[in-house]
Amino acid sequence: MEEAVLYVVENHVATITMNRPKSLNSMNDGLIEGLHLALDKAAADNDVGCIVLTGNGKAFCAGGDLSYLNSLEGVAAKKAFIARVGDVARKITLIEKPIIAYVNGVTAGAGVNLMLACDLVYASEKARFGESFAKVGLIPDCGGLYFLPKAIGVHKAKELMFTGDLIDAATAEKLGMLNHVCSDESLKAEVYAMAARLASSAPIAIGLTKKYLNNTALTLDEVLNIEETTQSLLMGTDDCKEGIAAFYEKRPPVFTGKSVSYTHLTLPTILRV
Repeated sequence: MEEAVLYVVENHVATITMNRPKSLNSMNDGLIEGLHLALDKAAADNDVGCIVLTGNGKAFCAGGDLSYLNSLEGVAAKKAFIARVGDVARKITLIEKPIIAYVNGVTAGAGVNLMLACDLVYASEKARFGESFAKVGLIPDCGGLYFLPKAIGVHKAKELMFTGDLIDAATAEKLGMLNHVCSDESLKAEVYAMAARLASSAPIAIGLTKKYLNNTALTLDEVLNIEETTQSLLMGTDDCKEGIAAFYEKRPPVFTGKSVSYTHLTLPTILRV
């Protein structure tokens, strides 16, 4: 039986591929548990500096597998599955490594929200996107009620979620759902060029930046406290010293992130949120 999720590491980049092409990589228990295992593996691997999430075949992810959802008996079973789906989105935001969504084709329902959970989104010019839940009598899940209004504003989010209309890649980019739209021919190269760049960046600084940007509840005073405390501590790391030396020596820096893990930074409680 073919694995629902594939995992490969090359040049410090982990590629996680949803591998149910016949069902447009729709979500069942096998795919969701496979995503959890792959994300945990990438998070724990010190050799991985960046993660790419993509889908095999014509789709990134078509959302929930309706036949699987219909097979779940009772509210408890349905709730448990939706919780595991949501936990994937949460995990993506909590992993302190950059995660790029490599959107190769159609993306619908929870697939859109899985994409929005990622840090950067690169999409094929032929990709289409739809928050299709209302068309089958459901509300958005996989964090969609959180991610989409953050990305495009609440009024436009309501329009897309109320109607379930498909939008093209150019529209999604204009709305703020995507970072870059690429031709089919250049998409893979552009994704992995960015992944290589991020994988060679300062891991502690990138991880903390992601952590704090994802904490939208912070006040300005809390942010300023984070900046002054974290910055002063990071200035003493080998990565900072290497970055400054590389700047003066006019060469690319070689970051390791090994001299300090932020469990050793003794950050104030608010900084660990």
